[in-house]
Amino acid sequence: MTETKRLRLGLLLPIGVGALGDGQPVRWADIREMARLAETIGLDTLLAPDHLLFRRSPPTNVPPVDMPEGKTRGIWEAWTILSAVAAATSRIHLGPFVACTSFRNPALLAKMADTLDEVSGGRLVLGLGAGWHEPEYQAFGYPFDHRVSRFEEALGIILPLLRHGRVDVQGRYYEARACELAPRGPRPGGPPILIGGQGPRMLRLAARHADIYDADFQLTAGDLAARLAALDQACADVGRDPRSLARSSGARIALAEPGEAGARPAGADGVAVYDLGGVGFAARQGGVEVIAAHLRAFQAAGVDHVTLTLVHPPGPRGLDRLAAVVEALRG
Repeated sequence: MTETKRLRLGLLLPIGVGALGDGQPVRWADIREMARLAETIGLDTLLAPDHLLFRRSPPTNVPPVDMPEGKTRGIWEAWTILSAVAAATSRIHLGPFVACTSFRNPALLAKMADTLDEVSGGRLVLGLGAGWHEPEYQAFGYPFDHRVSRFEEALGIILPLLRHGRVDVQGRYYEARACELAPRGPRPGGPPILIGGQGPRMLRLAARHADIYDADFQLTAGDLAARLAALDQACADVGRDPRSLARSSGARIALAEPGEAGARPAGADGVAVYDLGGVGFAARQGGVEVIAAHLRAFQAAGVDHVTLTLVHPPGPRGLDRLAAVVEALRG
């Protein structure tokens, strides 16, 4: 990466109950407005989290799922939202962040991705992951065992279908016999593949198959170092030039000057905790220049793209303020 390469910015669409800070479901009209505003202010990508519900689930009971026992936090279905967003926008790229391969038959998932790429005019970035939140598996009847093995087998169906249009697989968990994608979407080789994951096996699968690796949400750019070093080692393990693999990370931000109405008390590192729908989110808090510098540090740490969760101000007001950050980074 050169110093002049432009940092790409994405927005994680707030599609869960309470995501706008009022404890209520986010309505489609608000999601559509945010999608159009994101495109207008010059963001590069819109991502939708692919979850079915959130409940308390130790030992992974950390934000955004630090919840009282017995409480459910709902969320809209990602692929339906993305299809509607594709029709409501014209330039911005979009995708799931990330699609859990456990939730859908892999051949059907490839079909869905190819169709969404068609609807969006070739704007899909297909994020894929193995899943992690056990309560949604239990509630919707999906097996939680052998998630990475299931993910690897799913890739063996999804990738050939998207890249070549056909596959014939009889696996331990899935099968797709003499399966074809017809018609095909606008890109002969299919959409770019983003893989998110943390463990050694997931990192090797990303190094072997992904166009983009996502390091998940990090509070500071310094937190990226170990994850990206592990990715470089995974690339070495599979014989891939690490420079050929794009890198992405997530960052939670709160656009608020110290003492401003709505700002939360922050630590010496500038991190503050905001409550959204009864769930605490830690975010880097600051004004336009502080947040722009925060994101430049992510770029300097080695990522090409940062997916933003705009914790404050929530909704369209936050995007109006985020426009100044985009302008500062582009300048």
